[in-house]
Amino acid sequence: MAFVALGVSGGIGAYKAVEVVRGLQQRGHEVAAIMTANAQRFVGPLTFEAITRRRVAIDQYAHGANADIDHIALGSTIDLLVVAPATANILGKFAHGIADDFLSSLFLATTAPIFVAPAMNSNMLAHAAVQQNLRTLMDRGVTVVEPGEGYLACGWVGEGRLAEPVTIVEAVERHLCAPGEWAGRSVLVTAGPTYEDLDPVRFLGNRSSGRMGYAVAAEASSRGARVLLVTGPTSLETPVGIEVTRVRSAQEMHRVVQELVTNEAVDAVVMAAAVADYTMSVPPSREKIIKGDKDLNLTLQRTRDILAELGEQRGDNATPVLVGFAAETGDPVLGAVEKLRRKQVDLVVANDVTQLGAGFGSETNIATLVTEGSNEPLPRQSKRNLARVILDRVDGYLRERTASNNK
Repeated sequence: MAFVALGVSGGIGAYKAVEVVRGLQQRGHEVAAIMTANAQRFVGPLTFEAITRRRVAIDQYAHGANADIDHIALGSTIDLLVVAPATANILGKFAHGIADDFLSSLFLATTAPIFVAPAMNSNMLAHAAVQQNLRTLMDRGVTVVEPGEGYLACGWVGEGRLAEPVTIVEAVERHLCAPGEWAGRSVLVTAGPTYEDLDPVRFLGNRSSGRMGYAVAAEASSRGARVLLVTGPTSLETPVGIEVTRVRSAQEMHRVVQELVTNEAVDAVVMAAAVADYTMSVPPSREKIIKGDKDLNLTLQRTRDILAELGEQRGDNATPVLVGFAAETGDPVLGAVEKLRRKQVDLVVANDVTQLGAGFGSETNIATLVTEGSNEPLPRQSKRNLARVILDRVDGYLRERTASNNK
């Protein structure tokens, strides 16, 4: 994994830099933080020191620095420099070669790739001087993680908000990943819940957050694959560089998945979505169902089993590799073994959602990988790490089947 220097300059988005550090660490990278004087007005150095377990670089003239000129030493050892937030001030220094603090000196001293995530007021961002500075930096090879739109610290609503931490981390991850590892492969991932509408106000749903599916999509993308993400309703940020189709109901997810598998050369399908098993037997009411004095009885019907249909359609073909999930209460393995056989898939990721650290919405998961004749229990780990394990298995299937076809 990589050694990343994270530069933090003086904007309200500095607090989000803490999440950037966490995101990089969750992907196995080591992080060193550098803070400008103004950044310390928003977040204390102790915060970054605690989570990086490293001294935070804040002063290039600190006592003892001359024994090992820190910005030179750090600049020669890092794999990447990320600056988030990057204010108009620090961008101007970078563009014009001004080195009057540790971060701006490190910028000149390092030959590592550099990413900047601008954050400022909308008018400042649009100013000709700032735009020229950004063009200058991009011409010199600096990668810009574009700011988002939303509420700004000044009270305005518009462009200039720091990109979400997950977006910054994914941009870094895509760069650091071994180039071309999965180049030429196409992976379809489903994520999130489905909502089965009762009326314009109410729906039947489940507690899936979409985190597991989004982690798989991000990991596949970071390996160089083309990723087609079909997602139910979720508040998660879309990973960078992924083709997204948003759906609401199980019927919509079924239709989109079938269209993509039919029309695209998909090498693997990872069905991480929690698709509703039941939906209304009649179309949803166009008007809100008014509460009455009597009980309300609803008649539900089974939804179509997307994964089982894919398994039947694949038959004896080598691809796509099919991965399902079994979210259970209690021992998940028995249900996963039955699902593996019935749906004719290669791998089922089984978990007990009642376990602490394994339920819907959790950042972590505890799973057992169930294959034909094999159950591999895994310890609690981040969903991104679990995504790596799952895709390593998928990679093994694809390599094995490619070798078999070439004989």
